Amino acid sequence: MTPLAGAPAHCTDDIVVPRQTRQAYSDAPRCPVSAVAATPPAERTIEPVDLAAAEQFLDLYYSENPAPVAYEERLREVRTEIDETGSYDHTPEELAFGARVAWRNSARCIGRLYWNSLHLRDRRMVSDPAEVGAESVAHLRESTRGGRVRSTITIFAPDRPGRPGPRIVNEQLVRYAGRRRPDGTVLGDPRTLDLTTRALALGWQPADPPGRFDILPLIITDGADRATLHDVPRDAVLEVPLSHPEHAWFADLFLRWHAVPAISNMPLEIGGVRYPAAPFNGYYLGTEIGARNLADPDRYDMLPTIAERMGLDTSSPRTLWKDRALVELVLAVHHSFDRAGVTMADHHTESERFLTHLDREERAGRQCPADWSWIVPPISGGATPVFHRYYDEPLPDTRPAFLPPGS
Repeated sequence: MTPLAGAPAHCTDDIVVPRQTRQAYSDAPRCPVSAVAATPPAERTIEPVDLAAAEQFLDLYYSENPAPVAYEERLREVRTEIDETGSYDHTPEELAFGARVAWRNSARCIGRLYWNSLHLRDRRMVSDPAEVGAESVAHLRESTRGGRVRSTITIFAPDRPGRPGPRIVNEQLVRYAGRRRPDGTVLGDPRTLDLTTRALALGWQPADPPGRFDILPLIITDGADRATLHDVPRDAVLEVPLSHPEHAWFADLFLRWHAVPAISNMPLEIGGVRYPAAPFNGYYLGTEIGARNLADPDRYDMLPTIAERMGLDTSSPRTLWKDRALVELVLAVHHSFDRAGVTMADHHTESERFLTHLDREERAGRQCPADWSWIVPPISGGATPVFHRYYDEPLPDTRPAFLPPGS
């Protein structure tokens, strides 16, 4: 599921737009390992904005929001901009609404109840990869809030005809490196083998000796698809060491996970305008870490180790050793995040909240598309209410939307 698995109810509906006089993102240090790809690929071609898509979005915006400018006047402004430039600028209010509705439309997300609380960091004036990297680090710092994680989106420069926007290659702002050992096993996260290889080719210098939880730098491309590296400082990433409320040996596994799941490679499309770099986060479901990231055989594959430490009979799947180890791993994740004071949702509570969201959407006269295979949690699915019903099928042309990577 997407990291927008939940949003704290106390978030406010505000928009942050930096003053033009602000100094250039001094929060994050310059990356000492920045490097440019030797042979940049051909420049991307950006088509003019489809006027029909812009009109469709304005219809939606004006149907759900009071606006200081009359619809006809705003539509005239947008048509003129598109005729003259091939694109148009969203107002800050339109941008915030579009980003929130993209979350509302996310069929794979169980945590959409608080879609209207998504906090916007408007950085549309930022296109330089170094500044994108610094602002991405600032996103992590601001959304973490010492563990009281806030659902946040940072929107960078859009694609425009003749001027493509920047892109973040990493699928999340925080990812752990994966490196293959001589014996064929992987140190770290196997999911990032290719990304780690690319970062090393661009000049990344990892810790020596390398570990299982080394934070990868960001790979960011400019409008000509030239890739550069940008460091993610360790002090910008809140991590939670994992322990178990009953098994003292669990801490000796030296597992940990980061607090903020920020998706960074899904373009955002609003009213025909595409924002190729728009990292966004919610907060984690415990099952995302415990039942997937640390448990999947093609990720950290910790179930055999945990089962062995528990003394379980692993000779046959009929002993349910995987199920028992999985529950204890998820329990350890919840226990550790709660102990550290870091926001996390559980799959039972979030399932109830999703049905509340579904009811609200139906009462508002809107469809609520959902991908059953993503909405139902990867553990104890039949014990949650989201398991026992069908949902509206996702429609690929629904907008606003977060698009598949590379779109």
